[in-house]
Amino acid sequence: MGLLDSVLGQVLGGAQQQPGGAAGGLEGLGALGGLGALLGGNAGGGANAGAGGLAEVLGGLLANDGQMGGLGGLVSKFEQAGLGDAVGSWVGNGPNQQVSPDQVQGALGNDAISSMASKLGINAQTLLPLLATALPLLINHLTPQGKVPEQGAGNQQDLMASLSGLLRG
Repeated sequence: MGLLDSVLGQVLGGAQQQPGGAAGGLEGLGALGGLGALLGGNAGGGANAGAGGLAEVLGGLLANDGQMGGLGGLVSKFEQAGLGDAVGSWVGNGPNQQVSPDQVQGALGNDAISSMASKLGINAQTLLPLLATALPLLINHLTPQGKVPEQGAGNQQDLMASLSGLLRG
């Protein structure tokens, strides 16, 4: 099971997060509870199989050609929102600090959250916990050297290809 499946299962399946997060490992994350449609795959179809799925939405946040200006731009958004210590922990090699859904909304802005939720066919209150759980893990994975790569994470297509095993298992 991939990282995103585990994150979705943890957030929407009611599993408890481990205090302080994991240093980069993905152990202890819960299983996906029938939400494969959010990933944009064909599993389940359903109302939540919005344009592109959660993997595409996350790619749009992290990719160089995405809405936030790439990985560096996304990190800057969190720093500007007063979450520099938290985002620094995701980039660094130590444990990942958790952020709340409200903090994610403050960093990314209401318009961006609304747009992403609309693409997925879900409301912001469902999306925000997903982002609060997924972003620290994904940013940690994309910064294995403890710093944001100068070239960023690549364009959305390259990013999705490089994360395909991680996102889809």
